[in-house]
Parts: sequence; C-alpha cells; structure tokens
Amino acid sequence: MPKVGLIYNDIKPVATGAAQMLRDRLESLGHEVCMATGAAGILGYSQPGKPVCHTPVDSLVPPGFDEDMEFAVVFGGDGTVLSAFRQVAPKGIPLLAVNTGHMGFITEIYLSQLDKAIDQLLANQYQVEERSMIIVKLYSHDMVMWEALCMNEMVIQRQPLTSMCHFEVQVGNHSPVDIAADGIIISTPTGSTAYSLSAGGPVIAPGVPVLQLIPICPHSLASRGLVFPNCEPITIDSVNPDSLVMVVDGNAGCYVEPTDRVYVERSPYNARFVRLKPPEFFRVLREKLGWGLPHIAKPTSVELP
Repeated sequence: MPKVGLIYNDIKPVATGAAQMLRDRLESLGHEVCMATGAAGILGYSQPGKPVCHTPVDSLVPPGFDEDMEFAVVFGGDGTVLSAFRQVAPKGIPLLAVNTGHMGFITEIYLSQLDKAIDQLLANQYQVEERSMIIVKLYSHDMVMWEALCMNEMVIQRQPLTSMCHFEVQVGNHSPVDIAADGIIISTPTGSTAYSLSAGGPVIAPGVPVLQLIPICPHSLASRGLVFPNCEPITIDSVNPDSLVMVVDGNAGCYVEPTDRVYVERSPYNARFVRLKPPEFFRVLREKLGWGLPHIAKPTSVELP
C-alpha cells in the first residue's frame, strides 16, 4: 500500500481542513496516510537558569514517516515548511509545500492548485530539487547542550539591553578572526533571501555549494560578509561577559553563555522539494521580492503648470 505523509499548521483552520480533505481523498484511493502537525518540528526556546534540553536532530521524525513514504505534503506558510523539513529531512522524504500563509517564498503551490498537483504526484510527474541544510550545535565544556537542523540561517546576537558583542570566528582550519557587531548570521543559499538579505548579504542561487557569514551592524568597515565552501565547518566563541541569544530558522533557540561554543556544519540531510515543473529561482525572486523588474525611466523633462 503506497504511503503518503501530511503535515499541517494546526493553528490555522484552513490548513487543518485542507489536510483532512486530502487525507480522505488519498485513503479512498488506497493510500496509507500518516498525519503530523508542524509544531513537532519547532524546538522552542530554552529559558535562562534552566537546563537546556538536548533534542537530537534525527529524533523529530513523526511516527510512520520513514523511507517507504513516497512523498509528503505540508500545509502552511514558510515557518511551517521550515519546521516540516526539520521533521522529514532525516528520512529523505520529498515534500510538496502548499501555501496557506502569507508570502510563501519557499512553497510550491497555492491551495487552489492542490487537486491538479496531487494528480501529478500520483502520476509520478514531478521532480525533486535538493537544498543543503546545516546542523547547529551548542557546546558547553565539550558537551552538546542543544542542537538543531536548519535550512535558512543561524543567528547569534546580543540581548536587547546589552552592548555590542565580540565574536571569535573560525572557518575550517583557517586562522580565527575577531568580529565586533550586534550579531552574526550563518546562512545557507536558501536562507540568503531571508534574514541575511535584510542584513546586506548577497542572494545566492540554491545550487551553489557555499555558506555565508554576515555580521549584523558591524562596528568596523573591515567586517564584511563572507562566502565560503559549505564543506568547511564554523566555530563561534563569544568573547563577552554577558549571555547571548541564538535563534535557528526563526522558531527555535537557546542562550549562549560566555564559556559556550557554537559549532555549525553542513548537514548530511538535504531538504528535498517536490517541483511540479522545472525550478525557476529567478522567477520566484521576481514574483516574491520584485528582483529584476523592468526599470521605468523618469521623463527627461517636466512641464511646469
């Protein structure tokens, strides 16, 4: 019996209703359907003064989601899609992202296109696009205290009432460098259109095998963004008397104490997107972010009244 997975944002009635309707349709066609909420992939935030909960990245896979699953469908916005990939990437399950949120930058279709999309999936008329991910780990005295699977970016930054921070950053086996800034972003190519873009980083096409480091409001003109091969890990030490905050993909995070160390490396798991037509990254940039729209020239002369 073919197996299909459904992941949905359970706080949105539209997403919940759509998932239930698709479940009924697939079961009527003889498919085994496994359902899960996107909340299971949201790791949450640790609290100051409490032990950090270490949740291994491969322990978030929902029951029934395994290598025998042909594909899964996620209903929600970009945040739910990020959470869903944290759940299914360890099993290599291709994921069709259906937008029931707002921008939906990394979703594939809108809800109105679902019926036709499912017909294509069942007829095996689709492609799979792989996107790289990273694993972020927090070490305290050589012990892993917190970790997360990340598709967009990792951000380590100062708390609101603290001053500018100093970071000692080492990429691969290269010499460490000191960065004075409000924070640091480590981004994948997929995340290059998210927070790092707002912080002045470049847009990187999804297939380029790199990561990028973007300082947030750096104190020196010498502290610019850096693009480097994704085969090189990154180690970040906080050279500050105060604790910092680390956030992964905007929906999980922990506190980083002065003696802690953050380690980032490319994940062995890729995010596998279901594509119903050949991927067109520049078209998405144009439609979602307005990149490359035709320039409308100003008139050469203006007649005054």
